[in-house]
Amino acid sequence: MAGPQPPPWVHAAFLLCLLGIGRAIEIPMDLPQPPTITKQSVKDHIVDPRDNILIECEAKGNPAPSFHWTRNSRFFNVAKDPRVSMRRRSGTLVIDFRSGGRPEEYEGEYQCFARNKFGTALSNRIRLQVSKSPLWPKENLDPVVVQEGAPLTLQCNPPPGLPSPVIFWMSSSMEPITQDKRVSQGHNGDLYFSNVMVQDMQTDYSCNARFHFTHTIQQKNPFTLKVLTNHPYNDSSLRNHPDMYSARGVAERTPSFMYPQGTSSSQMVLRGTDLLLECIASGVPTPDIAWYKKGGDLPSDKAKFENFNKALRITSVSEEDSGEYFCLASNKMGSIRHTISVRVKAAPYWLEEPENLILAPGEDGRLVCRANGNPKPTVQWMVNGEPLQSAPPNPNREVAGDTIIFRDTQISSRAVYQCNTSNEHGYLLANAFVSVLDVPPRMLSARNQLIRVILYNRTRLDCPFFGSPIPTLRWFKNGQGSNLDGGNYHVYENGSLEIKMIRKEDQGIYTCVATNILGKAENQVRLEVKDPTRIFRMPEDQTAKRGTTVQLECRVKHDPSLKLTVSWLKDDEPLYIGNRMKKEDDSLTIFGVAERDHGSYTCIASTELDQDLAKAYLTVLGRPDRPRDLELTDLAERSVRLTWIPGDDNNSPITEYVVQFEEDQFQPGIWHDHSKFPGSVNSAVLPLSPYVNYQFRVIAVNEVGSSHPSLPSERYRTSGAPPEFNPGDVKGEGTRKNNMEITWTPMNATSAFGPNLRYIVKWRRRETRETWNNVTVWGSRYVVGQTPVYVPYEIRVQAENDFGKGPEPDTVIGYSGEDYPRAAPTDVKVRVLNSTAISLQWNRVYSDTVQGQLREYRAYYWRESSLLKNLWVSQKRQQASFSGDRLRGVVSRLFPYSNYKLEMVVVNGRGDGPRSETKEFTTPEGVPSAPRRFRVRQPNLQTITLEWDHPEHPNGILTGYSLRYTAFNGTKVGKQMVENFSPNDTKFTVQRADPVSRYRFTLSARTQVGSGEAVTEESPAPPNEAYTNNQADIATQGWFIGLMCAIALLVLILLIVCFIKRSRGGKYPVREKKDVPLGPEDPKEEDGSFDYSDEDNKPLQGSQTSLDGTIKQQESDDSLVDYGEGGEGQFNEDGSFIGQYTVKKDKEETEGNESSEATSPVNAIYSLA
Repeated sequence: MAGPQPPPWVHAAFLLCLLGIGRAIEIPMDLPQPPTITKQSVKDHIVDPRDNILIECEAKGNPAPSFHWTRNSRFFNVAKDPRVSMRRRSGTLVIDFRSGGRPEEYEGEYQCFARNKFGTALSNRIRLQVSKSPLWPKENLDPVVVQEGAPLTLQCNPPPGLPSPVIFWMSSSMEPITQDKRVSQGHNGDLYFSNVMVQDMQTDYSCNARFHFTHTIQQKNPFTLKVLTNHPYNDSSLRNHPDMYSARGVAERTPSFMYPQGTSSSQMVLRGTDLLLECIASGVPTPDIAWYKKGGDLPSDKAKFENFNKALRITSVSEEDSGEYFCLASNKMGSIRHTISVRVKAAPYWLEEPENLILAPGEDGRLVCRANGNPKPTVQWMVNGEPLQSAPPNPNREVAGDTIIFRDTQISSRAVYQCNTSNEHGYLLANAFVSVLDVPPRMLSARNQLIRVILYNRTRLDCPFFGSPIPTLRWFKNGQGSNLDGGNYHVYENGSLEIKMIRKEDQGIYTCVATNILGKAENQVRLEVKDPTRIFRMPEDQTAKRGTTVQLECRVKHDPSLKLTVSWLKDDEPLYIGNRMKKEDDSLTIFGVAERDHGSYTCIASTELDQDLAKAYLTVLGRPDRPRDLELTDLAERSVRLTWIPGDDNNSPITEYVVQFEEDQFQPGIWHDHSKFPGSVNSAVLPLSPYVNYQFRVIAVNEVGSSHPSLPSERYRTSGAPPEFNPGDVKGEGTRKNNMEITWTPMNATSAFGPNLRYIVKWRRRETRETWNNVTVWGSRYVVGQTPVYVPYEIRVQAENDFGKGPEPDTVIGYSGEDYPRAAPTDVKVRVLNSTAISLQWNRVYSDTVQGQLREYRAYYWRESSLLKNLWVSQKRQQASFSGDRLRGVVSRLFPYSNYKLEMVVVNGRGDGPRSETKEFTTPEGVPSAPRRFRVRQPNLQTITLEWDHPEHPNGILTGYSLRYTAFNGTKVGKQMVENFSPNDTKFTVQRADPVSRYRFTLSARTQVGSGEAVTEESPAPPNEAYTNNQADIATQGWFIGLMCAIALLVLILLIVCFIKRSRGGKYPVREKKDVPLGPEDPKEEDGSFDYSDEDNKPLQGSQTSLDGTIKQQESDDSLVDYGEGGEGQFNEDGSFIGQYTVKKDKEETEGNESSEATSPVNAIYSLA
């Protein structure tokens, strides 16, 4: 299980370490070296005119460098100007204005030169500019007169400042102007109104400019608006009107662009900067803006929308961001687009920046200055601040474009080289010195450092060194072994050894050795590996009631050699442990949970090397109490104000109030949601419908749940009115061939607006001048009878109550009922495309014969028979549909080599028409399906048997079968073999090349067309393979090793006993017959034994000699195996037995009446193996 991640600061610290790993090796400051610029001001240096001017330039070198400056490419004599001084041991210029002077007099381009006897380094060309914040010109602005709904632009035109000021709009009373998608400020500082409303007159508009250095704000004289309107009263209720513009008599307009003008524009942007595209449009209603890129998507990781989608910003632009972008402005009246062609140019940027070159006498080297840009930058080399062309010739130096090559470098070659690469958009200047030294290796860090690291972390062992020639660095562990590099180790150029993942075995002493031709130096680092700090039982999120006890666990495992500290945070702040809390080593207990205990709790387990943390959230439960004291005020015909007092939120803020209503006419006792309001309000104006007897209640909602409903308010009945809406979803459809059913969605209680709601239904045939038929209906449907077949009708449904009729309804087109088509497709032509598909073509039927809406042409087809004899086929009818008024189509998924029949019909909403003339066609032969039931069997280790059945679908006359098979063993694959069989063959036997390899078989059937679908099977794994795997697993088990040792010891003891027995002179007691004891009268016996000899060593037939001197009867007196040496008898080529008189030693050493093969320890070992 993966442990918790280290804290963020560990990653940050390691990243900072890695940033320095790739840097070039630096010369120690006690050695002679050319100057290097270490600090300088930015290229565009803007200063505050109220402060002294500081132009920075610092450098290092040995000997310490001296400094001088140029201004506008001419020598700047610091000593001659009393206001200018240079800091001690630095080239930084200080220009002091305490005694007077104008900063503007010192504007220009400055460059710093740092020089010692080994060379000269240059700073960038620093352009000094003094910040400017000019005053706004005074002007008297006449009121701006504009028609309501018209677009308007208020221009700011701020005075040019350095840097450019920040623009914002406020009123003359310093109230900010509210901006939205209708009113917003453009990037140029102008204020744009997509359409002006009468409420825009309530304030004036002043453009303000804030200047960065002076921290001053300058205000332009305010604009005053005079809006001409057709609705002279500024009725605030119309602001939230669903059709605000038409309610105020403002004509709706399609969008048009206010900025930029026209349909297209172009924009150039530099690589690495931000691209800002802007589109501001006018229109009524206010248009919405959407952005697109032609031929691709916007870069989601860099693109963001600003200013209510009117601006698109793409950060850190690169070349692939060039192209055409367009903005689409749309409202319900229409849409327009503006295309912006974006070209990405680039100031020079480094591909390979020149680096300091440290060489030993006689060594070769090179400086490379490679940059890119658009347009392509030029490269100029300088040495010690002078153009390389005017420098003294150096035979050891060769310039090749962006590269300087040094050969056989000598001490005299020391210098500082400058590379200046530039184009029309900027320049880059880099210094790189060439230092020629003869220095033996030296270590630059303290010796014998101790570094402690956490297990499984990545770490870096530093070994800073120097030498010239540059030494070769090698790392060793514990003073022995090979060089550490590769695998888990990586050595960087600066001498650092990175260990990618620390393990326990990585602990030890690491030695770094730096070697060059002048000697060697070494240093040691001792690495100790510590176990990580891990919280293995984390606190869990809990929900508790007030007054209960909560325990948050935090159990930690850490390295015992490190000091552990456990602390707690609440809501990411240190937790104060009061008398209601108890902090232990592995838990935090809170007694009597209160509302203030609600929040997040973080356990932090830390040592001096690492930390782990775990967070849990404690929720103190409490649904809000019900609101109370509902009151109705501001009673009006169409609105009322409802006020309530919130109940207690029980430590969970109320997020929402739900206002419900009940009416007692249509659905008495049923409560419906009326509206929802934020939890911060307790009073709201409720819009009402006419002729409803309202009663209200309020429900409070928080994150835990909803409160009980409040007690209901008093009732309030609104007066009636004619309906303002008509029913929706009006339809006219035939349910029979001679009728049309008109349906609609009935209106509910809040849209009836009066008693006796009813509907006036009107209809007439379309495109005729007949009068309207009408009927009054109380339900939601009406059926018109005796209609012609499938005729269009115009339909209107209007709501009416006792107060009057609703607005004029929209006209809806409906159709009377359909009848079955009268005609079938004619001239049906069938063309066979392949073995499974045909194409159809037919003539269109006349529209008056369709008698309804033409849904599709449909083909019914069935398989009449197969061209193969005795093959049963299913004659089930199938169909193919061709939607719409089409004249051709394709029928696929047919069976090859079959006879088919086909009929076509026309289909409308009622059903099928009459069938066309039956067409017959035959599909050609195709490829067969896969052979069925392909079986692979392995009766023994020498052969493999294959069996299969004929394909289920031959799709033609079978010409045979093709078998491809390959032997494989693991990743090794043998040569592919191919066998072809006749159509009647369904078996095949493969002789195995070896008993280990498996086989992969691929079988397919063939017709004259080709091979069909193949089926693949593999032979089963050999039995010894599984056994070997098991044996490998068992052999590593401890119990098995112990058992084998015990058996080996027992065998050794028995062998020793046998050896002692045989060393007694080779005499064994024997009997000639079973059950005959040895006696002194035996002619060959004197003391109960006889002399041993090869001839006498033949045991009696059918007997066996045991270790105790007795002879036991064999279980089988005739077995030839008993005469053999091994487990099987041996025969000559002619079949004669060659094992005569050979002792079967496995059976000479038995005890009792059982076989020695069952009791012999040696045989037991053999059987186990």
